[in-house]
Amino acid sequence: MPPRKPGRSVAKILRSEMIYKGPVFGVRRDEVLEPGGVRAVREVITHPGSVVVLPVLPDGRILLIRQYRHATRQYLWELVAGRIDSGESVRQAAARELIEETGYRAQRFRVFLDLFPTPGFLEERMYILLAEKLTPGEAQPEEDERITAKTFQPAALERMIRLNVLRDAKTIAGLLYYFRFLAGKRKKN
Repeated sequence: MPPRKPGRSVAKILRSEMIYKGPVFGVRRDEVLEPGGVRAVREVITHPGSVVVLPVLPDGRILLIRQYRHATRQYLWELVAGRIDSGESVRQAAARELIEETGYRAQRFRVFLDLFPTPGFLEERMYILLAEKLTPGEAQPEEDERITAKTFQPAALERMIRLNVLRDAKTIAGLLYYFRFLAGKRKKN
């Protein structure tokens, strides 16, 4: 029998119950019959989706933010990121997050990665965008955010990844993809 094409079949939901609904995410319990015939109970964290912004200055430096992440009990250097609010497009959410967290505005946004960060239990879809033609401004963080922004040379970021200084998965994925597939093309254009 030939292998199934990925994404062609989906689970049949036999029963679904929302267990928790909060302002950032929810938890849903589904009883499902999966495409391979497995009957199971799956708990899923619901999430509206998020954007991650990789801001590149004209001289090639990249802007990261540093903030405290309670789940890790530490400060992390990260790309700009946040959830997509109801009614927002991916680019609108990226522009809003960039202004909130750094004050920068970008004339051009381009999605270069579309991924699922933790597909085993989280339905969040994450879009990573390149932000170019930046102009500085004043950051407008949310009331519960204390953020520091700093620019880095690409070589410094590669070193930070290699030395395990950067620990945020979305940031590492976005930077490595950018360095490997986009940075060289960007210089030619």
